[in-house]
Amino acid sequence: MVDGMKALFFACFAITLAASAANWPQWRGPDGNGISPEKGLPVSWGPEENVKWKLAMPSRSGATPILWGEWIFLNVADGEALELWAVDRTKGEVKWKASLAGGNYKINKQNMSSPSPVTDGRTLWALTGTGILKAFDFQGKELWTRDIQKDYGKFGLNWGFASSPLLDAGALYIPVLHGMKTDDPSYLLKIDAKSGKTIWRQERPTEARHESPDAYITPALLRHNGKKEIVLNGADCVTGHDPATGKELWRANGLNPDNIAANRIIASSVAFDGMIYAPTRVKPLLALRAGGSGDITESHLAFKVMNGPDVPTPVTDGKYLYLPNDRGIVWVVNAKTGEEIYGAKRIAPAIYSSSPVLADGKLYVTNEEGTTTVLKAGPEFEVLAENKLGEYTLSSPAISEGQIFMRTEKFLYCIGERRK
Repeated sequence: MVDGMKALFFACFAITLAASAANWPQWRGPDGNGISPEKGLPVSWGPEENVKWKLAMPSRSGATPILWGEWIFLNVADGEALELWAVDRTKGEVKWKASLAGGNYKINKQNMSSPSPVTDGRTLWALTGTGILKAFDFQGKELWTRDIQKDYGKFGLNWGFASSPLLDAGALYIPVLHGMKTDDPSYLLKIDAKSGKTIWRQERPTEARHESPDAYITPALLRHNGKKEIVLNGADCVTGHDPATGKELWRANGLNPDNIAANRIIASSVAFDGMIYAPTRVKPLLALRAGGSGDITESHLAFKVMNGPDVPTPVTDGKYLYLPNDRGIVWVVNAKTGEEIYGAKRIAPAIYSSSPVLADGKLYVTNEEGTTTVLKAGPEFEVLAENKLGEYTLSSPAISEGQIFMRTEKFLYCIGERRK
């Protein structure tokens, strides 16, 4: 009986793993942490090499393509229009387009298409930088719409709203962490995914000043000891919140020890294997042990890293923490102690804004010139390939069924052969 139960458990586990590997339902993949369990992924490609198909894009976007089954979904900026596109995964053809909002504009690198959509395989939700949130079915029928700025006041971020929603257990979590251009409080919003109605709105006060209250992060989902918490880094601190009520459970300060006025935060937190990694504007990245309550600034601090990223969100496998920065310099540290494994290793020189993906024993790191460096994962620095598309790129890679999807300013690329 015991052996039978074990066999059943592992069979169920294998099915779950296969299902998660097949889809890329949100910005950071199946578990929201930048990791794919797939094997045998492409290592080398180019504009005409190892490309299954490519689909023309009207402009740049920071939004990552998401995939479910035969569908690819993208937030798209086309002139002043913001749209949601549904693409045939096999043919690379647009199946339908749905209007999200007007009023698109470019500010610095980004435009108002930056938030990535999310899906549960039945419904998809798309958020724009103008605060319009809509739900659709897979045939493009609009189910409901919300205007967050109309409901709760204008966004006050210096460089425009860019956070992607977190989807978990039938709810959407949307952070509005701002202060540069408003005196309104920052908050975390929980919305019922089926109806679009607000479940709760939790204000998040801090003493951050000038531009430092602004954060462009996506919430992380922490699973620890059978419980869940919503993790936000921004405004000089990192906080954990109760999904049921929004109540702040704990807080760690220290993301802006010098009280710099322009310490806005872009890279999101990562929650993995009992640890929370909270980036700031390069330094210090805080590594915290999960399980705390109240002020955990000192009590749960595992280590600090002074060579963290500014824009790319880091990735970890629980053993190593991988930290490519905005200039193409890579550090790798022990994920539990912070001990440097290797540091200051240069990859293709350029600016890096997309976030790395860890899969198949490899680290995929893409820069703004459209070059993806493939590194061997682990304790030794080894470049396996440099793949140049030569097109401006902000979006992070997506992985599904043996293929890699790269979005540039000009095209969405499907790379490699599909393995169902």
